[in-house]
Amino acid sequence: MSAARLTILTRPDCGLCEELLLELDALRAQLPAVPAVELVDVDADAALQRRWGLKVPVLLLDGATVCSGRLDTPELLRLLRL
Repeated sequence: MSAARLTILTRPDCGLCEELLLELDALRAQLPAVPAVELVDVDADAALQRRWGLKVPVLLLDGATVCSGRLDTPELLRLLRL
């Protein structure tokens, strides 16, 4: 079984994106089992830009939406089964 992948769909100069990343970093400091996070710029991919538009940040777990805007810690932990 491969490790879970967390991805944040983001864009430059996005304050909410920076907050979400900081919250995830703090969570990972407490719970090392939370996977590392990959950042993906939605503006670098036309399909992502069409799909997500201004909805960033979006947190994905293995490609499935966990939350958008603010970190939903209980949902993330539930999906990770932690």
